[in-house]
This record gives sequence, C-alpha cells and structure tokens, in this order.
Amino acid sequence: MNQKLTKSLDSLALAVGFTFFFGVMISGDLRHSIGLAMGFILGWLPFLLPFSVVIFVMAAITGLYASLIQKYTMDWDFLREQQDRMKNLQREMREAQLSGDKARQQQLQTEQLKMVSDQSKMMQMQFKPMLYIGIVSIPLFMWAYLYIEQQHPVMVFPFWGEHPVTAPVLGPVVFWFYWYFVCSLPVSQIIRKALDIGRMS
Repeated sequence: MNQKLTKSLDSLALAVGFTFFFGVMISGDLRHSIGLAMGFILGWLPFLLPFSVVIFVMAAITGLYASLIQKYTMDWDFLREQQDRMKNLQREMREAQLSGDKARQQQLQTEQLKMVSDQSKMMQMQFKPMLYIGIVSIPLFMWAYLYIEQQHPVMVFPFWGEHPVTAPVLGPVVFWFYWYFVCSLPVSQIIRKALDIGRMS
C-alpha cells in the first residue's frame, strides 16, 4: 500500500514538474498565475528585507531543495562507476592509438558502443531531478519576475553603485539574475559539501 502511494505521489510530482517546466515556456498566463499564487506566500518578504537579501533567500531555498532532491533521487555510485569506466576507456584508447594496436582500438570502440545504453540511463537519471526541482524553483522565479515587473526595484552593487535590477550586466544577463547566480554558487557548494552530495571522484 505504501509503495503504491509512493509511486502515485512520485508520478504526480513528475507531472507537476513537467507542467511547470514546459508550461512556463509557452504560456504567459501560466507564468502570471504561478507568480500571483507565490505572491501570497512570498509577497511579504520585500517589505521586510532589501531585495538583494530576498534574492539571496531564493538562492538558499533553491540550493537546499535542489541538493536534497539530487541526493535522494540520483544513484551516485552508478554515476561514479560510469565516470571511472569512461576515464579508463579513454585512457586505454589513447594507449592503443599511440601503440598502433588496431585490434585493441576496435575492441575498445565496441565497448564504447555498449556503454551507450548506460549513458542514456545517466541522462534520464539527471533529467528526473530537474522536474522535481522545477516544482519549487519555477514558482520562485515566476514570482520574482512578476514582482520585478510590478515594483521595478533597484539594488546597490559594490563598485557599480545603484542599478535597476532589470538593467543588463552583460548581454542578456540582468543585474538581479547575476546577483542570484553569485549567491547560489557558494550557497549550493556549502550545502552539497555538508550533505556529501555529488562527489564523483
């Protein structure tokens, strides 16, 4: 019974993640609706905290959630094993090429083809957590986009001074997303290290 319930909840979560992940790409109404809904949960934050701190909170939430999802949905032993196999195969291929061992090269190429199914499994394993992560991260971003569109906040950056958060930093990258990226990197690394996630070698 519990196993059946777990499987049903898993399918529901994947369906929601899939809807969020692809729905926001094609539907402006869905993006707006998700942003409005999240406003009831997060709308008070900018009244208590500077917007730069709000972005930091978003980075911390998404970093923790994404790390936990990856920890418990990905088979890290399998990924490490595949990485080691690929490294060994590449090393042996180089050695066979340098020595001119055509028979060994052909044998290694055959082994590479056999690993295609494992590579496909790895891609599926990495795609599934993305759908789970989207359940939290996409609503957060939709709320941020809606709030910024309505309130036009500004942020003060070291050495750069005060800028509208939608002003471009480099190409299409705007200030608020740049700040989110700057915050998320150290936060995610600290969380992943604390939870011992993703050590591939």
